[in-house]
Amino acid sequence: MVDLVKKLDKLKRLTLVELRGRSAQKVSAFAERRGWSSLTKLPTDQAMLGIIDPAIGDGRQLRSAEGCLEHFRARNEPRFFDGFADRAATVVEFRRRWPNGESRIIERANRILDNRFDLLGFHDLSFGNPIDWHLEPVSGKRAPLLHWSRLDVLDAELAGDKKIVWELNRHQYFSILGQAYWLTGDERYAETFVDHINSWMEQNPPKLGINWASSLEVAFRSISWLWAFHFFKASPAFTSSVLLRALKYLYLNGRHLETYLSTYFSPNTHLTGEALGLFYLGTLLPELK
Repeated sequence: MVDLVKKLDKLKRLTLVELRGRSAQKVSAFAERRGWSSLTKLPTDQAMLGIIDPAIGDGRQLRSAEGCLEHFRARNEPRFFDGFADRAATVVEFRRRWPNGESRIIERANRILDNRFDLLGFHDLSFGNPIDWHLEPVSGKRAPLLHWSRLDVLDAELAGDKKIVWELNRHQYFSILGQAYWLTGDERYAETFVDHINSWMEQNPPKLGINWASSLEVAFRSISWLWAFHFFKASPAFTSSVLLRALKYLYLNGRHLETYLSTYFSPNTHLTGEALGLFYLGTLLPELK
């Protein structure tokens, strides 16, 4: 009875705008759980190619996965960061400015090849081989593959320390692999990126599991993938099938973010990060309608 009174009191303090926003998110999550939402499944290849705007670039080229990869590799707009315009010049300048930096990057990248990670003050964490993207290795707990809205991520008995799981799943270490790839040309770094992104997509169906439970994490992961695309786009390991499948996830990520913005939950750090994720997606993937 006390809990009910508290909930009713909290409800009375909500503005109409907040009530409408929270209700819309609850309805969307309910539709996902019941399977009524199209966003619970990856688009087919044909449907995904239909989402890509043929008015950008060569419309005929964008009608196939192979054409999309050719387009992405060759396009000059939108521009990414200036250092990506000329790989050779960037490597030369990096070595001039930070003569000791290359060895440190390669050492970190090689540890990633061995599936060893330093996260949040923990050293040499192992998430298994292949990586289990739902495992929290300190406690040994593994989050269940339920709809994200059914997971109480604050319950340490359920999933251990969620921050450790999320830190790995942000995929920010993809940039370390990318830097090592640019410095050495060693395809092992590109192949590891592809292995990791493929296994992540296999283990994280749309809307299921702890890695969909925070919009901020969806945003950060989207940013990491877009950085990785620019590091590895010339690698033979980065195939058209990998790109098209990843684009499906990035499309769903954007739709997820716009639906579940943290407007009324930690609206400073979370909402800012989510807005940044949407900015990256909208700016760097104008091909998606």
